[in-house]
Amino acid sequence: MRRSQELPPRCPKPTHELLQLLTRPWTMHILWVLSTAGPTRFGALRRQIDGISSRLLTERLRDLEEKGFVYRHYEPTIPPAVTYGLTKRMQEISGALDKLDELAHKWQEEDAKAVRKRKAKAV
Repeated sequence: MRRSQELPPRCPKPTHELLQLLTRPWTMHILWVLSTAGPTRFGALRRQIDGISSRLLTERLRDLEEKGFVYRHYEPTIPPAVTYGLTKRMQEISGALDKLDELAHKWQEEDAKAVRKRKAKAV
């Protein structure tokens, strides 16, 4: 097999597990909201993530809490107040989220300019 056709080395197990967790549907969106809004109660978090069900949000938050990315604070009030926030571990990744946000805005602006340019040429 020629060098250009060789398969890349297997992804290391810790990296594979991290990517597997972070790429699950809604996970990055949940982390993004918590990174921008700070500690947030469950209901407010669900309202900020359009389209997610309570069941799926609960499942994702449990997974993230289990891995140490999110903490859960329970207040025994009536009704109970449950607040979620990012742990120190997740705050270490916030730089990557900030970079993704920066790139998303940059690319959106570039795409909008390209569309305007195409429309101007068509006229």
